[in-house]
Amino acid sequence: MTADDTYGMNVASPSEPTDILAAMSGELGDLSPQVRQAAMYLLDNPGEIAVTSMRGIADAAGVKPNTLVRLARAIGFDGYEELRSPFRQYAAEGTLSFPDRARFLQTISQGGSHNSLLADMAGAAFANVESLFATVDADELKAAADLIDRASRANVLGVGTARTLAENFAYVAGMAVDNVAAIPVIGLAIDDVARMSPSDVLVAMTFSPYRAEIVEAVRLAVDRSVPVIAVTDSHASPLISLATHAFVVPNDSPLPFSSNVAATALLETLLAFIVGESGGDVATSIAAFHANRRAAGIYLP
Repeated sequence: MTADDTYGMNVASPSEPTDILAAMSGELGDLSPQVRQAAMYLLDNPGEIAVTSMRGIADAAGVKPNTLVRLARAIGFDGYEELRSPFRQYAAEGTLSFPDRARFLQTISQGGSHNSLLADMAGAAFANVESLFATVDADELKAAADLIDRASRANVLGVGTARTLAENFAYVAGMAVDNVAAIPVIGLAIDDVARMSPSDVLVAMTFSPYRAEIVEAVRLAVDRSVPVIAVTDSHASPLISLATHAFVVPNDSPLPFSSNVAATALLETLLAFIVGESGGDVATSIAAFHANRRAAGIYLP
């Protein structure tokens, strides 16, 4: 019996799909290469666990079926079927069957290739948002919001397509609170992080293929004891093991680039928690924000 086979015998097995994925991610560094390869496949394709056989998963991951048994034991299960069971229960009881949505998608797909593309885009957006809200943890969101509320400064980091997410989050948050800003302001992200202290917070976003400058900035933040809130797209993301709080957003798309729909939904929800948990008079702050703009003639009468 290998170390991977025996590890799980000393730990309690997680019972929720998100906990199973988190346990898998946390053990990546201690797994043998083949077991790690299987874990990485499951972390990147968690939707397959409920609907694909063990042999099918093994073939797709490029490992032997027994490797999945070893992986299950490594995180506290007696076998692979015990690991798979919570995912199958979620599929049976969760948000995977929507007859009205299915009829809607079939309706808009009729009438040519453009309608079919519209249906594909709508289906992907629905699935991403449903998956997000079916798995996101309200307690984790509250804890992240509390960190931001208490921070001397909450720095929101994103580059590439995530840059617009970071700027929008900081802009909207600025209507209610005064300690949130998007970075990098100018130059490199590590320059901003180097000026942070443990009383600050770093909200960092990167999605596959992961940006090296984001990962390095997060590592520097951890070295400086700055709490990190990560938003990423897989439990196998390099941000997961570094973050104080981590949120995984699905970003599947029919197009050759990822979707930001679920990431936007998560950030808007986090903003709602920030507003809800803020000790100040948020309503007054937001009203004053808009009043100043109306007085300056920025809004049309």
